[in-house]
Amino acid sequence: MRPVIPYVTAALLFGLGVYGVLRRRNAVLLLMAVELMLNAVNLILVTADTTAKAALPHGGQVFALFVIVLAAAEIGVGLAIVLQLYRLRASVAVDEVPLTEPPALVPATTTGAGPSTGPAGVAANGPEGEK
Repeated sequence: MRPVIPYVTAALLFGLGVYGVLRRRNAVLLLMAVELMLNAVNLILVTADTTAKAALPHGGQVFALFVIVLAAAEIGVGLAIVLQLYRLRASVAVDEVPLTEPPALVPATTTGAGPSTGPAGVAANGPEGEK
C-alpha cells in the first residue's frame, strides 16, 4: 500500500481543522474544527501502523481508539460549555466571551450595632477596632 494518499488526506484534514480553529467565531464550528484535526491524527496513526512494522503490534490502532475516546469526552465537555455560554449570553460567538472576570460588587454598608468585620475577622475600620 502506498501511504502517500492517506498522509496527504490527513494533512489536508488537519489544515482545514487549523483554519477552522483560527477563523471561526462560532463555538460549535470551533469544536467541529477540533474534531477534524483529531480525525486527521487518527488517520495518520492507523496509516503508520499498517505501513511500519513496529515492536508493538497494532499500536497505532490502539492509540487511535484512545484518541476517539478523548474526542468523545471533549465533545461532551465542550457542548456543555457551549450550552452554558448560550444560556448566559444568548450567543455562541467566541470573540464576545470576556476573558477576565468582572470586578466584584462591593456590598452596601449596613447600619447596625457594632463594627462589621472583614474576611479575617478584622474590623472594617482598622485593626484597632472602634475608637
